[in-house]
Amino acid sequence: MTQQQAHIYADDSIAQIFQPSSIENPYPLFAELRAKAAVVAVPSPYEFIKADAWLITRYAEAVQVLKDSRFTVDATILNPGAGVFGQTAADGAEDRSFLGAKSMVSADGAEHSRLRSLVAKAFTPRYIEQLRPRIQELADELLDQVQAQGSMDLVHDYAYPLPINVISEMLGVPADERDQMRLWSDALTSHSPESQVQLREFAMYVQTLIADKRRNPQDDLISKLVELEATGDALSESELLATAGLLIFAGHETTSNLLSIGSLMLLDHPAQRVRLQADPSLIPAAVEELLRFNGPIFSPAPRFALEDLELAGQQIRRGDLVLVALGSANHDESVFENPEELDIARQISRQLAFGHGVHFCLGAPLARLEGEIAFTTLLQRMPNLRLAVPREQIAWRDNINLRGLKALPVNF
Repeated sequence: MTQQQAHIYADDSIAQIFQPSSIENPYPLFAELRAKAAVVAVPSPYEFIKADAWLITRYAEAVQVLKDSRFTVDATILNPGAGVFGQTAADGAEDRSFLGAKSMVSADGAEHSRLRSLVAKAFTPRYIEQLRPRIQELADELLDQVQAQGSMDLVHDYAYPLPINVISEMLGVPADERDQMRLWSDALTSHSPESQVQLREFAMYVQTLIADKRRNPQDDLISKLVELEATGDALSESELLATAGLLIFAGHETTSNLLSIGSLMLLDHPAQRVRLQADPSLIPAAVEELLRFNGPIFSPAPRFALEDLELAGQQIRRGDLVLVALGSANHDESVFENPEELDIARQISRQLAFGHGVHFCLGAPLARLEGEIAFTTLLQRMPNLRLAVPREQIAWRDNINLRGLKALPVNF
């Protein structure tokens, strides 16, 4: 650690940024950090990454890092003995890349282009748009189940089951196996001993699912990925496992959190909610604004500097860890007018909740479509939606990076 870093770490705002107390509302801290610098030295939030770490706080520098080929998500380029996100066997940490192979989020260069292009062949915008009627049907079915009760846990009854059912149907996961997905998803973001067992169970499940699709292909995405084996440039078995696992996890986790956090923000801002109910044409803009205002991701996959370089006047060394604070960039005062205000009619062309550059989220069109349908249906069918508990009782999940609510009890 440099003398400069040791000095900066003593700053309260930096000391708090990765603490559980900051999960619910990191934005005042982000504002303090943006005022200090675009690139701020921080302690690494990952026990298994032994490197100086930097947090990108402003929009322009965030875009630069996410686009700049001098930064990589693939730690094995710097250290061939490392796992794809930087951990080594000596750390005793299971590789979260599923499980050992690279996927789109952990590869760069030609390898990333190849993996992404193969998945994109089975994940086209046209295919996503064709899902609209089924997503609407699922949203209505979920609300039908609770309509007579007059209350629900919006996370458990709506925000979670909607995207998990959508992605499960897309991938061909049987309906009676979807509840288990939440436990496995939680394991992917945990480093407890119990999570290691669940991760192995998840890997075995995905292997079994792939084998079944190979024997009995259906009209689903995993079957389409398996069918690529007939082409000259197919996914290897380990790549197929990593990709299927990534799609199962990423295909519902962030969307679920978008729906729950977004619903809470609309409840926190009743004038905006009433305006949205009165004018459903604002829904697409509202989804973008909710993603900007309080998004589900703290930072995308960590980047590593491939060479010594200067960024916003700060010297960064080869091998340093660089984290992009998406929420801070999305509140940059130089880009967004009155960024601390929720404005569902705000015209946004460049919020960063889905990332930027070659690693821009492939599932963004699906998440946007699910968000538009979910919020429209919820507000139309339950116009009197309100919290069923005091606001201070709303608890957030204990994960600094994947931001979401444990529960959201509501009456309607």
